[in-house]
Amino acid sequence: MNKYLLLAALFGLLAVIIGAFGAHTLEKSLTVNALARYHTGVEYQFYHVFALLGVGILTQQAPPSRLLQIAGTAFAMGIVLFSGSLYLYALTGITKFGMITPIGGLSFIIAWFCLLIYAIKTKY
Repeated sequence: MNKYLLLAALFGLLAVIIGAFGAHTLEKSLTVNALARYHTGVEYQFYHVFALLGVGILTQQAPPSRLLQIAGTAFAMGIVLFSGSLYLYALTGITKFGMITPIGGLSFIIAWFCLLIYAIKTKY
């Protein structure tokens, strides 16, 4: 079992469900700003599902790599922390959830940086 492919599939499935819930249920109950936060969470979740999918494919095709492991873990953590905090903030209005969002953003940056270094170092 490839944990990154599994997580990509799970987060992709959840992004569709969460996005549909927002579009069909929440648009009447959330403020415009809260709905925009929620939408940003869905959007970033989808973007990074594809990155996580790429890491999963690379880990199956390439020799074992610590950089890929860090990238995959950081992408998954970024989805949970960045998108998750935006969902919670939008749904509850509790601003403290917004303090978690930058940590998720930093996780995304770390993941992309590791993937960049991996691409530079890879010679196969």
